[in-house]
Amino acid sequence: MTPTRPYFLRAIFEWIADNGLTPHLSVDATIQGAEVPEAYVEDGQITLNLSEAAVIDLQLENDFVSFQAKFNGIPHHIYLPMAAIQGIYAKENGQGMLFPDEPSYLEALDEDLGGERSADFQDDPPKAPRTVDSKPKKDKSKGSHLRVVK
Repeated sequence: MTPTRPYFLRAIFEWIADNGLTPHLSVDATIQGAEVPEAYVEDGQITLNLSEAAVIDLQLENDFVSFQAKFNGIPHHIYLPMAAIQGIYAKENGQGMLFPDEPSYLEALDEDLGGERSADFQDDPPKAPRTVDSKPKKDKSKGSHLRVVK
């Protein structure tokens, strides 16, 4: 079966735009094939504005997202393999969708790399079983454990 990510991406993009909000992509810039301006990558991540005013020639294809955008007035061609896209959300309210890892993208990366994935793409080692304490721990944090990534 084909991956669901491009279909959800297009649907959420359209939903955000139809509501007059600004669509932003959360991107893993370390994925092979991702072409983004390195100066704007922080901790391997970059957030990109996909609004009509910010991009030219936007293509939301099944395998990639591509467009032209200016960063500090300098035009850049952006190319994102679908595996690099982590989520899409509205800048104004944070509503959108984060995408789970899809094995088909990792398999495609394997094929592109000649069967040798880099250490970043290795499957996680098996985790030890989690034990449950008989006494629940008190939550000392204030507020939500979730954060908005911009």
